[in-house]
Amino acid sequence: MTYEGNLIKMKSLLQNGEAVYELHLGNSELNINALLGKSVQINFKGRINCIACGKETRKSFGQGFCYQCFTTAPEADECILHPDRCMAHLGISRDTEWSEAHCLQPHIVYLAVSGGLKVGVTRLSQVPARWIDQGATSAIKVCQVPNRHIAGVIETFLMQSFRDKTNWKRMVTNEELPDFDLKARKREAVDLLPEELKRYVLNNDEEIFQIHYPVLEWPQHPKQVNFDKETSVKGKLTGVRGQYLFFDNQKILNVRRFSGYLVEITLS
Repeated sequence: MTYEGNLIKMKSLLQNGEAVYELHLGNSELNINALLGKSVQINFKGRINCIACGKETRKSFGQGFCYQCFTTAPEADECILHPDRCMAHLGISRDTEWSEAHCLQPHIVYLAVSGGLKVGVTRLSQVPARWIDQGATSAIKVCQVPNRHIAGVIETFLMQSFRDKTNWKRMVTNEELPDFDLKARKREAVDLLPEELKRYVLNNDEEIFQIHYPVLEWPQHPKQVNFDKETSVKGKLTGVRGQYLFFDNQKILNVRRFSGYLVEITLS
């Protein structure tokens, strides 16, 4: 069976503690969990379409945009990577309507275990999907705030003691990590905040989210597929974590990295 369409970030949800993934490709929806153990071939067809405007582009910027949209689309704004620089609360944004729906909404600041302990920011409505996207095995909310800017300011204070990036290699190999006491680390995080920001702390919410991933076999020596240099990846699908697909030949594909790339997926 063959499917064709432009890659886009896999959708995910949490069911009974396990991450469940869907890949939307053209008019089809592929249940990735159901494909584990099956032979999958993904061929890049040599065309890239911008995920914002749909136009064909020779090069992808910022995981899926043409250059024009990378510099103008609200989805590619600076505040996506640097929430503290968001100015939507001041009425400054690339698109007011988009900012009202994405930036001027309740956000949380959290700690998560994903290739190590990290701090992060996401919209409240994106919990727990954001943690699944990052391949987190556990997470705890630290603060809830009314907009993205304040969340970014809090994150900046916490970055004094907590990293804000996921170690992808540790994550995809499931490297053994220390047993982080997230409740204790949350208390450490709160202590780093100035008094005016402590009012956003979720003192009565110490729920720890646990997430398991559908993996038959973890890569030991992962090799990232790069569709800018190779046009095909084939093998038995052995797992998925974060936005990575694992194959039995140690190849791994970061689906989100190649958003907008036109591919053909063959199942056998």
